[in-house]
Amino acid sequence: MITVAAHKVKQFGAEFYQAAFSAADIDRLVQFEVLGYGPAEGTRGKGRRRSRINWELLEKRIARSEAAFQRPVIRRKIEELQQYYRECQEAGNLPAVPGAVIMISERRLQFTPAGGSRSLGSLQIPEEPGILRALDGQHRLLALHAAAGALKGMEVPAVVFDNLDDRQVVELFVTINAKHTRLNPSHLISLAGRRLYANADQALAHDVIRALNEAEGSPLGGEIRVLGVGRGRVSQAPLAEEMVELLDAVRKMGGEQRAKELREGARRFFLNYFKAIAGVFPKAWAGRKYSIKTGTALRAFIRVSPDVMAAARELKKDPFDAAAIRQAVAPWGGARLGDARFETEGAWRQKQAGGTRGTVEILVRELRDALRSR
Repeated sequence: MITVAAHKVKQFGAEFYQAAFSAADIDRLVQFEVLGYGPAEGTRGKGRRRSRINWELLEKRIARSEAAFQRPVIRRKIEELQQYYRECQEAGNLPAVPGAVIMISERRLQFTPAGGSRSLGSLQIPEEPGILRALDGQHRLLALHAAAGALKGMEVPAVVFDNLDDRQVVELFVTINAKHTRLNPSHLISLAGRRLYANADQALAHDVIRALNEAEGSPLGGEIRVLGVGRGRVSQAPLAEEMVELLDAVRKMGGEQRAKELREGARRFFLNYFKAIAGVFPKAWAGRKYSIKTGTALRAFIRVSPDVMAAARELKKDPFDAAAIRQAVAPWGGARLGDARFETEGAWRQKQAGGTRGTVEILVRELRDALRSR
């Protein structure tokens, strides 16, 4: 077990650690497979765990085109960094790596507070090769790894995440590289979910959300920031999380057959579903002073989709059919809800006092109650 001093930071519900690692720690703990090098050039090779994320595919798109990513360019960059490290070491008046690298752990790490502080303490990391992966700063770390013997006393500041799921990791990767490297985000956004995620539900969620954002005639066209990129006002991450939880809930309630049915028809259902929502709340959907196309509202609509499908079945209709869905959600346009429910300065603001989570749950309850009142 390796123990390092750490600062636990919390931002908007997300937690991470700030710490410093020695060159020896980097050599022992960090996995470098993201660059697609062979075992002799920096990867751990043998016994490597299968990652939940297609890192090689992501990394190959750090360029204006796939063809622009060539190993000689990366080698030259590493050689230049090594030379810079040596110059810093000889001069002794400049830090070689003053900015923090970003690393993730696919296992939760143990943090022990110290000195009466809840945010300052020590972070314990199992001494396992490859337990950490470089999300940003991989070239700096590879150069350090290659020159570790000559830079034994060097320390590297780092930000460490140990509680991100696959969707969050991919979105963070894209956001970082879209801002600071030559990444062309369209290469990633256009990928099918199964290319990005090993988990079938996460892959499907990505594909459905991408369809909602791109399909011709979708009422959510251009409204979603897929993988953190785009002009949309709604982030993909919370919608994807909601959709993954939905698929799991359907599987638990209706069994594998019902889950399979939803998986096969998810794209068709959600396109028809949101068209029906836009139709039942026309003023709110088109107006600027409404909050119906926010992450909070869209999450609530996704969460009640099994109730909508059940209502369509009660009407003896195909739950994936556009007309059946419109008929099922028709009660939402009545006096119990209507466009006024989503007025930003009206009912929406009044019911926001409980916070985002409370607002989602309140809206879900209202939508379900309206469906039962038919």
